[in-house]
Amino acid sequence: MNTVRVSEKAASIDLLAPSLSTTERPVAQPGQCVIEVHSAGINPSDVKAALGAMPHAVWPRTPGRDYAGVVIDGPAEWIGKEVWGSGGELGIRRDGTHARYLVLDTAAVRAKPAAISMLEAGAVGVPFITAYEGLRRAGLPQAGDVVLVMGGNGKVGQATIQLATRAGARVFAVERGKEAYIGHASGAVDMIAADSQDIAAYVRDKTGGHGADIVYNTVGSPYFEQANAALATGGRQIFISTIERAVPFDIFAFYRGQHTYVGIDTLALDSLACARILDALAPGFADGTLKPFPVLADTVYALKDALQGYRAVLGGARERVVLQPVQQPAPQP
Repeated sequence: MNTVRVSEKAASIDLLAPSLSTTERPVAQPGQCVIEVHSAGINPSDVKAALGAMPHAVWPRTPGRDYAGVVIDGPAEWIGKEVWGSGGELGIRRDGTHARYLVLDTAAVRAKPAAISMLEAGAVGVPFITAYEGLRRAGLPQAGDVVLVMGGNGKVGQATIQLATRAGARVFAVERGKEAYIGHASGAVDMIAADSQDIAAYVRDKTGGHGADIVYNTVGSPYFEQANAALATGGRQIFISTIERAVPFDIFAFYRGQHTYVGIDTLALDSLACARILDALAPGFADGTLKPFPVLADTVYALKDALQGYRAVLGGARERVVLQPVQQPAPQP
């Protein structure tokens, strides 16, 4: 039993009933690689897609967007190579990574950086790809830029902070209450407590009235007004999620401030597009200036326990949750 399958939409996680099936080892066709998946991260979007929240999802299918594994069939130069990747079509418009085998076009296959483990590599994809694509579309931060991250301890927030501090930007990050930054960074991260501090006033005070050149708003509507108030002239705000669809919008302040809004939906990035982003990220993981998220023993699940992993993610698990289709030695707590 080596493949997770979901056959229909479910109104809640309690009604979700993924099954296990057996899939024969595929044979690579010309231009393809067969990958044996050793690690596959579970993202919130994976669980939402499994529940039926994505209108373009097909049924039945195997969930999962992120992976790391070993090429077991395909072009000779790829056989035995450790690889990693992600794709917005995987697990939604076609079968995904929560299975032992994954078939991909060779053009979308990328070697995994040797510096990170298989478990870690399978949990990099969606958060780092989302962070990078948002920053790329908004204009990658430069040394001395001010970057404000709403939801700094979330996984996309942490990835954004890694990329921004690596570039030499000055970084502020917001969480609901007072807490320290929990991720890796190449520089200082000034944390702001939204429940007790005026975000925009704090950022402007600390930057001599300048404000934020980039706001990466991973939360959406709850921080929309404060994010706008914090933007520097010519500032850019990036959105990937929201709670409320409608928000107060001052058109006058928008154009007088010469602001730009950037919307990111990584479901529109297929495996090849994601591979190209990983090309940009790989050098940082290779030299240690970027770090994968820690993967703890109690957040690694076998395929037969996929539903437990899905529940953990939907319940707001702070650590990365990973499926392990091919069993490896468990990581140390």
